[in-house]
Amino acid sequence: MMPRLGTKYRIDIEVNSKPKAEYLTDEYFALDLPVAPAIMVGEEIVIEGKDVDDDTVEAAICRQLGLPEPERDKGMFGRLFNS
Repeated sequence: MMPRLGTKYRIDIEVNSKPKAEYLTDEYFALDLPVAPAIMVGEEIVIEGKDVDDDTVEAAICRQLGLPEPERDKGMFGRLFNS
């Protein structure tokens, strides 16, 4: 997901990966960063503590860049009920 979005929007992506125990220390909590796993776009915490879909991350990137958010596929039920 990240390489595709980084190429599409020409943005820098920084990935921080540490052993889970390092995210549970007092020093980490003092940084006021989100609970891992997490995704931040700029200062916005997109998701923390669980997985996220590509559409949500892409929408956050567009907001950060001042671009219109991409249309989401409404799926079969969305099209059926026009929502």
